[in-house]
Amino acid sequence: MNQDAITAPFAVPFIHRLHFTSNAFSPKNVVLDQVLREGGADSPLAVAFFDQGVTDAWPDIQESAAEYAKSHDWTAFRSCPIPGGEESKNDPAILERILQAIHDAGIDRQSYVIAVGGGALLDTVGYAASIAHRGVRLVRIPTTTLAQGDSGVGVKNGVNAFGKKNYLGVFSSPWAVINDEALLSTLSDRDWRCGFVEAVKVGLVKDAALFETIAAQATEISKRQLDVAIPVIRMSAELHLRHITEGGDPFELISARPLDFGHWAAHKLEQMTQFRLRHGETVAIGIALDTLYSVETGLLAEADGRRVLDCLAGLGFSLHDEAMADTTVLLRGLDEFREHLGGRLTVAMLTGIGAAIDIHEMQPAAVVRSIERLAARHS
Repeated sequence: MNQDAITAPFAVPFIHRLHFTSNAFSPKNVVLDQVLREGGADSPLAVAFFDQGVTDAWPDIQESAAEYAKSHDWTAFRSCPIPGGEESKNDPAILERILQAIHDAGIDRQSYVIAVGGGALLDTVGYAASIAHRGVRLVRIPTTTLAQGDSGVGVKNGVNAFGKKNYLGVFSSPWAVINDEALLSTLSDRDWRCGFVEAVKVGLVKDAALFETIAAQATEISKRQLDVAIPVIRMSAELHLRHITEGGDPFELISARPLDFGHWAAHKLEQMTQFRLRHGETVAIGIALDTLYSVETGLLAEADGRRVLDCLAGLGFSLHDEAMADTTVLLRGLDEFREHLGGRLTVAMLTGIGAAIDIHEMQPAAVVRSIERLAARHS
């Protein structure tokens, strides 16, 4: 025994609160107020940041939020519109603006920062909330299918830097996540479909039944039939939440990221297209690429590979982009993915629908053949 060293493992308890509701800022809806009061405050203090895409679609939403706070007797409430999309993650001035607003509102560690918007805004506001006072309480209200089914439920917050996605960031559990299905009604068809690719992803690696549901109902989902689509978003959110809370390594201190299937190429394609493609669109391509790689290397049956690609196409995704012609640059995404993970490269590949394994190296020639197959299918 080394008497000059002390090793003392400890655990920090977290609670993941995920609520499903509609019209969260209606005075009769008590979900948000109850979530804030769970922190022990008799009269909550909060500042809310709204994605400008949301305020454009819902011009009265900031006024509704202020009326909500007043009707529920909060101590104080301020709101601020913030550019959404990758602009919010690429511009340091936006991060500074958020931090200034948190400071000016007098937010402390028992107060609340509320982020209302898509995944990029949630990332940026979440990063600001996690570094102000070494972490203040964050409530996420995701407004896209992608954020409601995946990123809004996660414990990651970050911004882009040095030409790399999420180079600056932290793992920090939100105080609560509130999925408001009413806010999805104003999404463009393009943004609507993006969230369902993450549901496909989690189904492919964790839950064959979810994939089968999506594959059977892809047309209805693409046509925005809510009775079909909303349960899929909810199942996706629950699977992502359970991976975080039951997977044993929520802050990824040791293990790889099995729920990042298809993401090594997706992250690089976002950069290569200068974010012309949405995150969900590049993930669809990345899933298609890694599915074909799984087929090329004998891990996955050809028929299963076709089913995955048909499902993605049925949702309305294009599975190839002209930027992929530069295979040398795209393959650099593997090194960047390894660097972001730490340690050796680890990527998930499919062995069946709902079944995946980790591999630690990829054959460039097989990747190129997979890209060529996607290009041929596209043309």
